[in-house]
Amino acid sequence: MSDLASLVAGRNIIVCCGSGGVGKTTTAAAIAVEGARQGRRTCVVTIDPARRLADALGLRSLTNTPGRVEGKWPGELWALMLDTKGTFDDLVVRYAHDPQQAHGILDNRLYRNLSDALSGTQEYMAMEKLYELHEEGGFDLIVVDTPPTRSALDFLSAPRRLTRFLDNRIFRMLVLPTRAYLRAVSVATQAFLRTVAKVVGAEMVSDTVAFFQAFEGMEQGFRNRANGVLELLSQPSTAFVLVASPRRDSVDEALFFAERLGRSHIAVQGLVVNRLHPRFDARPDGSSATEGSAAAPVDASATGDGQALAALVANRDELRAMSAREEGHYAALAAEVAPAPVARVPFLADDVHDLEGLAVIADHLFGQGGPAAA
Repeated sequence: MSDLASLVAGRNIIVCCGSGGVGKTTTAAAIAVEGARQGRRTCVVTIDPARRLADALGLRSLTNTPGRVEGKWPGELWALMLDTKGTFDDLVVRYAHDPQQAHGILDNRLYRNLSDALSGTQEYMAMEKLYELHEEGGFDLIVVDTPPTRSALDFLSAPRRLTRFLDNRIFRMLVLPTRAYLRAVSVATQAFLRTVAKVVGAEMVSDTVAFFQAFEGMEQGFRNRANGVLELLSQPSTAFVLVASPRRDSVDEALFFAERLGRSHIAVQGLVVNRLHPRFDARPDGSSATEGSAAAPVDASATGDGQALAALVANRDELRAMSAREEGHYAALAAEVAPAPVARVPFLADDVHDLEGLAVIADHLFGQGGPAAA
C-alpha cells in the first residue's frame, strides 16, 4: 500500500489544498473514490460553484447535503457541493436564542450581502461544513476540496474572521447604545452615525446597527465553533495533501503554500503533481536512460519517410526537454515537503467526466497505474 493509500486508510479528514486550476477537485474526488474502494464510508466536499465535482463524478448536480454516489466498491461514497448562504443561514438558526432573533438576522440586508459576497465567507463556510459533517459522525473519511484562493491558507484563518468582525470594538460601541456602559457615549455615537449616514446613506447605517444588535449574544457560539474547527484541522487524524501542476508559477505558489502551512505547524502529508508530460526515457527507478546523451540530430535534407521520422524525433526531443523542465520545477517542491510522498499524474488522453476516469486518476495516485508515488 502506497503512503497516499495509507492516508486514505488511516485518516479521518484529508484536506486537498493548492491554487486554482491545478486539478484539485478531481484529485479530491479520486481520493474519495479510493476511500470507498478501501471499504470506508467516505464523503467528498467541494466549494467549487462551477460544479466540477459533479462533472468529475458523472452527476448532473450536487446539493448542500451529502448525496450518495453508487459504484462497485465495498464502502460508500457521498458527495456535496457547498451552498455558502444556506450553510451560513443554518449556522445563524443554530445559534440564535429564538426564531425571532434568527429571522431578524436572516432578513437583514447587510447580512444578506455579507452571507453572499463578503470576502472569506466561502472559506469560512467550507470549514463549518467540514466541522458539521465530522461532528455528526456519519463518515469514516471526509475529503475537502478547498477554495481556490489566491491567498494561501485563507480557509485556515476563515473560522476566526467572523468572530473578529463581530468583536470589532468600534462597531460594537456604535451600535449597542442600549447597554448601560454605553449610554454615556450614546449622544456622541449618534452624532457620529449621522455623519457616517451622510456618506454611506442612512439605510446602510440602519442595517448595520440592526445587524449587530441582532447578533448580540451569539458571538460566543461562533467563537466556540471557530476554536473547534481550528482544533479539528490540527489533529493527527487530519492530513493535508498539496496539489500542484508542474508549471513554474504553480510550483512557486505551492512552495509558498507549503511554507505557510509550516508556519502554522501543519505538515504536508502528500504532494500530487498533475498533468506531467511523459518521460519516454524514464527507468523504473525514475532515472533517465539517456542522461548525458545529446539529442538525436534532425536531417533537414531528408525526404519521404526520412522527413516523417525526423519530425517524430524532433517531437520526442521537445517532449523530453519539456519533461526535464517540469522535473526541475517541482524538484524543490518535493524537497520542501519531504518526506511526504509525491504522486505523479500524467496528462491523460481525455478529461475526467465519470467514475471510470476517476478510477484512472486513482490508479496513478495510489500506485496501481505505474510509477505513481516517489
